[in-house]
Amino acid sequence: MHKILSTKQMLLNAQKENYAVPAFNIHNLETLQVVVEIASKMHSPLIIAATPSTVTYANCDYLIAMAQVAARQTDIPIALHLDHHENVATIKADIDAGFRSAMIDASHESFEKNIEIVKEVVAYAHKYDTTVEAELGKLIGQEDDLIVNEADSAYTNPDAAKLFVEATGIDSLAIAIGTAHGLYKGTPKLDFDRLQQIRSKVDIPLVLHGASDVPDELVQKAITMGICKVNVATDLKIPFSGAIKEFFLANPSANDPRRYMTPGKDAMAKVVEHKIKICGSANRY
Repeated sequence: MHKILSTKQMLLNAQKENYAVPAFNIHNLETLQVVVEIASKMHSPLIIAATPSTVTYANCDYLIAMAQVAARQTDIPIALHLDHHENVATIKADIDAGFRSAMIDASHESFEKNIEIVKEVVAYAHKYDTTVEAELGKLIGQEDDLIVNEADSAYTNPDAAKLFVEATGIDSLAIAIGTAHGLYKGTPKLDFDRLQQIRSKVDIPLVLHGASDVPDELVQKAITMGICKVNVATDLKIPFSGAIKEFFLANPSANDPRRYMTPGKDAMAKVVEHKIKICGSANRY
């Protein structure tokens, strides 16, 4: 492979063969190293996802350079994905810099405005062989600085989804069927009937956001019903930070990042391996 790819072919392959490609949110060199190392070991296609605050924190050029190194060092397909970006100008700039997959999230806008914004991104992205994901419906919880409460949450309407896909020309669609960003207050209930209806009306790959903290069996059922990209963020941050906290409790005078980051990476690696197994993406390359 040896270059950063778009998500187009990897998601079409997943759709055809009934598995999902995991999209892991990373924040720095260490978390990127973990997802690449485990995906490579398990021969899984990989989507490295970065939210707006991650791109700001780590710097767009640094992220692209690190992903390019990863792509050169492994034979698995690697996509670098802009996750939950809302600023069209910033998305265009990041595409110019080297991102080949972008999610434009205008789900908080009206249906008509959402279409208008997404169409602009699609027109620009497709000129550079970049895939576009959009969202219809809102997920409860917080993704970066965007907070959606229960009163504002709305499930994806199957008929609206069909119209939305046809009007925008997007490559994949993130749907709201009961998942949420962050951790759940109770056991999540996914609307599988709604998923089935959407799948029957929409032929492009479907995406499940807010998959952290969702029971494995529910994620796997969603994959059998047409989900072929699964986003994972919170489930990675908790073990990473937890292991570092434990290290400092046991070693209060420690000050070497190479020492205290390593247990965080090890703890995160176990979760990445588990998520790849749940998605069924191991040994696909």
